[in-house]
Amino acid sequence: TIESMRTLTSLLLIAAGTLPAQKPELDSLIFTNGEKLVGKFLRSSGAAVTFHSDSVGNITVDWAKIKELKAGGEYAVIGKGVDIKRAAMSAVPQGKVDMADQKIRIAEKSIPVADTVQIVDRRTFNESIVGKTGLFEKWHGVATGGASIVEATQTSRVFNASVGLVRALPAEGFLARRSRSTLNFSVAFGSTRQPGTTGVKTEIYHADGEHDLYFSPRAYTFVHASLDHNFSQGLDLQESAGGGLGVTVLKQARQELNIRASADFTRQQFSIGPNHNLFGAIFGDTYTRKLLKAVFLQQIQISPSFTQSDAYAANGTASISAPVYKKMSFTFGVSDAFVNNPPPGFKKNSFQATTGIAYILN
Repeated sequence: TIESMRTLTSLLLIAAGTLPAQKPELDSLIFTNGEKLVGKFLRSSGAAVTFHSDSVGNITVDWAKIKELKAGGEYAVIGKGVDIKRAAMSAVPQGKVDMADQKIRIAEKSIPVADTVQIVDRRTFNESIVGKTGLFEKWHGVATGGASIVEATQTSRVFNASVGLVRALPAEGFLARRSRSTLNFSVAFGSTRQPGTTGVKTEIYHADGEHDLYFSPRAYTFVHASLDHNFSQGLDLQESAGGGLGVTVLKQARQELNIRASADFTRQQFSIGPNHNLFGAIFGDTYTRKLLKAVFLQQIQISPSFTQSDAYAANGTASISAPVYKKMSFTFGVSDAFVNNPPPGFKKNSFQATTGIAYILN
């Protein structure tokens, strides 16, 4: 019959995969003023929700402004005071979520919004607990470059570049940090020439690496090493390595302050005069502050020597970066390196002010 033929044709089309797939139902967000947004619920950080809409992109909204949320995906709801470990994964409810009257319903449970810390994709949650991270995975950072060129009676070329990489594990914010690794490299070089005079060059290189191991949410041990070359101070090469303790004394949504102290061995090789093998300490801090969409970073480091009292050093940097377009930012920074025992004829201070374009590395 005609009806049988239609049924057979439909079955054949389904088997061949030619029928259009049914689109998944979109998530919805209803605000307290009655406005509705459809798209995809991404996550919650406890106080706010991150939601994606094709029309407006990603937005972050406080829970207090949301009347109702309906999400079709699978999520994990992490409550306050829950110590997330592999053996205690059952303490975190998982499944489909929706919210009404400031209460989240999941897996036949009702949890007040105020009692949640994170809501994340179920797959991300499970992989972060049981998964392993490769050596070259989860690194993030910034690459910055700038230049100054002058063509006149004097010919001047100055270039500066830097790369900073960091990997904090676990990368997910809902888990307590276990370790953090950083790698930094910077270079500033250039020359100034004028007819009838001797040319002057700039040549400053720096590289360092550090690995932190956390034994509490705010305290950690670390080992680090650094290399420095500064032609302007007669420093051919400075090698330093050591380890110590660090503490996060301030950690808020918009700012963070870390202080640290370490014992270090340092070898200094100068272009003129004697070289030095030093044993001493390094005391320093790192402070970051979010200013609207800009980020301010300040670092100070003081290095006294126990074996040669006059061979102390210090350095400090401060920079501010403001987004320009997507992953690109404009950055301005200053730095000062102080060496108390440079060779004769060289200044103790080396000051730099740089501007450039920074690109975020994911």
